[in-house]
Amino acid sequence: MSGIIFLILRFLVALALFSFLGYVLWTLWRDMKRQDEILESRRLPPMRVSLADGSQRLFSTPEVVIGRDPACEMALDDPAVSNKHARLSYHHGQWWLEDLRSTNGTFLNGEPVSAPLVVTGGDVVRCGQVELTLTPGISVGE
Repeated sequence: MSGIIFLILRFLVALALFSFLGYVLWTLWRDMKRQDEILESRRLPPMRVSLADGSQRLFSTPEVVIGRDPACEMALDDPAVSNKHARLSYHHGQWWLEDLRSTNGTFLNGEPVSAPLVVTGGDVVRCGQVELTLTPGISVGE
């Protein structure tokens, strides 16, 4: 009789151990999936900048400086554009446009930019005589 009781107890202990291991593995998998979703939501969406001549540039950095200076990420060859004219930056889950105290000003959809503004798809930015069409979150091939 005692042999059967010990066999049942060993079976119950093994069942409890495998249940615990299964729970631990399921919890780890669930936490890894949640972390993956959090990292995916923080991923930087690219910014496509289209010029009037049809050329396009794709930026995947959190900051894009627009200006006449060749060191700028978006260098424009226009005498009315300041060396460092404007900045596109990604923070708080959105792309923002900011004028860098340019001489001739920065305009978003025809309105002067005096404080940082959120840009959305299809917005037109004018720096000097150059117009740029901004499309956040879309790659060049789309």
